Amino acid sequence: MKSLSKHTEKFTDSVIRRMTRVSQKYGAINLSQGFPDFDPPREILDRLAQVSSLPHQYSVTWGAQNFREALAEKQSRCMGFDIDPDGEIVVTCGSTEAMMCAMMTVCNPSDRVIVFSPFYENYGADTILCGAEPIYVPLIPPGYGFDPNVLESAFRRDAKALILCNPSNPSGKVFSEDELRIIADMAVKHDAYVITDEVYEHIVYAPRRHTYIAALPGMRERTLSCGSLSKTYSITGWRLGYIIAQPGIIDAARKVHDFLTVGAAAPLQEAAIVGLKFPPSYYDALLETYSKKRTLFLNGLRAAGLSFTEPQAAYYVMIDVSEFGYASDLEFCEKLAERVGVGAVPGSSFFREPENRYIRLHFAKRDDTLTEALERLGDIRRKM
Repeated sequence: MKSLSKHTEKFTDSVIRRMTRVSQKYGAINLSQGFPDFDPPREILDRLAQVSSLPHQYSVTWGAQNFREALAEKQSRCMGFDIDPDGEIVVTCGSTEAMMCAMMTVCNPSDRVIVFSPFYENYGADTILCGAEPIYVPLIPPGYGFDPNVLESAFRRDAKALILCNPSNPSGKVFSEDELRIIADMAVKHDAYVITDEVYEHIVYAPRRHTYIAALPGMRERTLSCGSLSKTYSITGWRLGYIIAQPGIIDAARKVHDFLTVGAAAPLQEAAIVGLKFPPSYYDALLETYSKKRTLFLNGLRAAGLSFTEPQAAYYVMIDVSEFGYASDLEFCEKLAERVGVGAVPGSSFFREPENRYIRLHFAKRDDTLTEALERLGDIRRKM
């Protein structure tokens, strides 16, 4: 048999999803893969329950008209500029497809793409599958700031684009407006695109605020803003994402999207419109909910004597487990699931640099689930 694609030799399967399977194997509380164990808003579920009145055939390839209109209205209000639902949006099968579609829209084989490290594991694979070369720029723990000189050097290597996850997974970092202006100035100077992943835009803890880089001077024409409904409305399994960009970029992205997946699920788009029309009070309540969960979880980690970086956004915590002396953080996570009963992600799956100190946990769970996980973690030193 002839060999398979060489691209697939350069990355592994998803370590995050693998750790979900490990959690299931040992009956551990799954704090690895970031999805809630509570229901979406009742209004969305009620609309979904009206299944007989929902569309069941293909919608427009790049998104149902009424979905795009509702999304454009909501994101125009959030991002601070008017978005044309007919010319500046393509609806995708989750932000995972949105990022892949954006990469394939921008990149040719051998192009170079800047990726901040640590990074959500898909970005490296996306770059490789496009035939592009990733240039990794470190975000330095525990604050996860970057060195502008290192970033400038990366741009000087004729980078075609930069991937920006803000708010950041896995670190929970929120890039400040000053940091974003540095990135934006370099992107303009070097004529590079910026591909954003902003799925946690509404989960940013005070006093931090989320700034959309597309709204900064000179950036709207070179930014592909990728987002998702998954985390905002607790519907990760619905796989509804999008790209927002200028019409010329969207024209190309729609072609890529068409041949990747044809289109996102028509009945789910229809049901989700209810959520896109929620008033600002919904997003205030969402943030309050996660702020309380964050306080509960971080206080529990402190009580367990664990060292961590306090997340500024999203619902992930990077925990330093170097005190336990494991040579492999993957082995540590497997033992944590087996012996302690808590599922985590090894931090090495997020770093380009050789890094073995961290694991990632998440707190997008019911309070009783988090309390049980914290009770188990309280016994970690005896069992590990």
